[in-house]
Amino acid sequence: MSTFDTPTHAPSPPLTHDTLTPLEQEILDEYARLLGNMNKLSTTLNDLADSPTAQVLDSLRGLERKMGLVFTLLKASVYSIVLQTQIRQEEGGGEGR
Repeated sequence: MSTFDTPTHAPSPPLTHDTLTPLEQEILDEYARLLGNMNKLSTTLNDLADSPTAQVLDSLRGLERKMGLVFTLLKASVYSIVLQTQIRQEEGGGEGR
């Protein structure tokens, strides 16, 4: 019989709620939640990897157009506010003379 056939240590008994401290149980619960979150992430990434690239790119193009429109409107609003402020300052400065 070779040394590989015999176990070098006795197997540990299965852990039960009675043998775990509250901290150990809390850690195991956190690992279980982490496993669930990792499985969700894996599923989501698989779904994204399976979707056609053209569809994703088209969606991103549409989003880019909308963001460009929002940015343009924001710039126009800021410009309008700055222009109105300058006009008020010029009108206010002209009256005081």
